[in-house]
Amino acid sequence: MSKKESKIWTIIKHEYTSKIKSKGFIIGSILGPIVLIAFLAVSIFVSVISADDTDRKVAVVDNTELQFDKKLVKRNGKIFENATSKDVDKLQKSILDNQIDAFLVIPEDFLETGKAIIYSKGGGGFGFTSRIEHSLDYLLRKERLLAHGIDSSVIKLIDKSSILVSKKVTAGGEVEKDFTEALAGIGYVLGFFIYMMMLIYGQFVARGVIEEKANRIVEVIASSVKPIQIMLGKVVGIGLLGLTQVLFWISMGLILLAAAGPIMDIFVSDNGTMMQGVGMAAQQSKIPFEIPTIPIGLIIAFLFYFLVGYFMYSTVFAAVGSAVDQESDAANLQQPIIFAIIIPMLFLAPITANPDSTLAIVLSLIPFFTPILMTVRIAATDVPFWQIAASVILTIGTIFLLLWFAAKIYRVGILMYGKKPKFKDLIKWVRLAK
Repeated sequence: MSKKESKIWTIIKHEYTSKIKSKGFIIGSILGPIVLIAFLAVSIFVSVISADDTDRKVAVVDNTELQFDKKLVKRNGKIFENATSKDVDKLQKSILDNQIDAFLVIPEDFLETGKAIIYSKGGGGFGFTSRIEHSLDYLLRKERLLAHGIDSSVIKLIDKSSILVSKKVTAGGEVEKDFTEALAGIGYVLGFFIYMMMLIYGQFVARGVIEEKANRIVEVIASSVKPIQIMLGKVVGIGLLGLTQVLFWISMGLILLAAAGPIMDIFVSDNGTMMQGVGMAAQQSKIPFEIPTIPIGLIIAFLFYFLVGYFMYSTVFAAVGSAVDQESDAANLQQPIIFAIIIPMLFLAPITANPDSTLAIVLSLIPFFTPILMTVRIAATDVPFWQIAASVILTIGTIFLLLWFAAKIYRVGILMYGKKPKFKDLIKWVRLAK
């Protein structure tokens, strides 16, 4: 190992060992996934126990001769009740006097028009009205079929939902269960995770540079080590720290994922009912909830794109940190960097929904967006090799370009005090630096 490499390695080792032993890092590494899992568990539990829960009751005024009021009460007595009067004015006064929450008027021509009116003080959320609409839709469809002479046994058969079992044909010609939707959801989470880690650790690098500069520590270090070596040592050292934390979380995640299937089965009742939006196949076919196997390629891709994303943004954060004397002065200079990290998050949902679209391909090949969006695409679909290769070449090339750019700013800014720089000053430093 050369003298130059030895100095960089010393800085890397110092940055890594000094921070990995800190209580904040240890507590954050352990509590981070625990808090996240606890949050998800509570959300799932609350969703399950409150899926049909509502404090509001709807009085039903039925002006037809088809007894929609009684059928609605029978279908969902938690929401519907029979109205004590058909006088709309009187019922409106009952709402204002807080005697009833709402009332539903089913007109005489409801079977033809399908239109009903609900009166309330407002509020209740989307779930409240959607449950009412769902119940009305079911009864309306059933009555229309009966009105046209369809036998009730046929109606029951029609009401049975379809069950789509998705199978995937592998390159070897084998057929296996397809977890595309679940993996797309995992990709969404991984993309969001990379976003958070790039933002947190990038600002962590900037904050460390600013503190060392403000405390004049960097002046002592710079007397024996070149500024570029200081920057590289700090960026790589903190990057290894982030990688350690990510690997720890992945290990914990894989262990918990293996146990998630039996845990999720607890939430499935004897009749197969499960929270809305989760495990619908399990709900309809009454089979245990299945957790997809995470492909090793996805884990490798996640680690790679996390690292390239971190190095791309942390070098720029380090350059910005070297240009200012205090953290508050860095806010304006950091805005474009943060904005570049946020932009791909705006496209996360549409790209997860359609990972093979032209929009998805183009955006995922833009180096500053690649770490987040390519991870999502690899999870959600089979990305062609040329696109992955292109993203690797473009991101690595961008890292070297940013290193050259950031090194020039760092070289000038790290020993400059007093003046609050602007963007034009940074460009000037790049031109002046040798």
